[in-house]
Amino acid sequence: MTEKKPSTHEKGVLGEERAVLYLTEHGYSVVDRNFRTRSGEIDIIVQKDDFLVFVEVKSLPHGDIDTLSAELGPRKQQKIIKTAKYYLQNHRQYNYQYIRFDVLALDVAGLEPVYHIINAFSE
Repeated sequence: MTEKKPSTHEKGVLGEERAVLYLTEHGYSVVDRNFRTRSGEIDIIVQKDDFLVFVEVKSLPHGDIDTLSAELGPRKQQKIIKTAKYYLQNHRQYNYQYIRFDVLALDVAGLEPVYHIINAFSE
């Protein structure tokens, strides 16, 4: 009997679980996960100190740093920023927090197994 390979969705869920574990081990508190709007999605929203951090998780076991860069191009960044603005409009309790956009790259060749890019991009 052959073992069924996990679907893309299942791989994404597993990657996000690893990312949450990494973040909580590093002192972040999870505020929200998989926040969706018509314009986009934010994988994980965490809080640490005075920062509210919007985290994009990328699992790229067959990619490299160039693949990661291509996956997070200006268009993708703008979708994340637009979605974050919507989140903030509807969650006013975070109005006085600093905002940051981080990326957690998982299993990218040549990088740590969980590579945390702090302040990966901004508006």
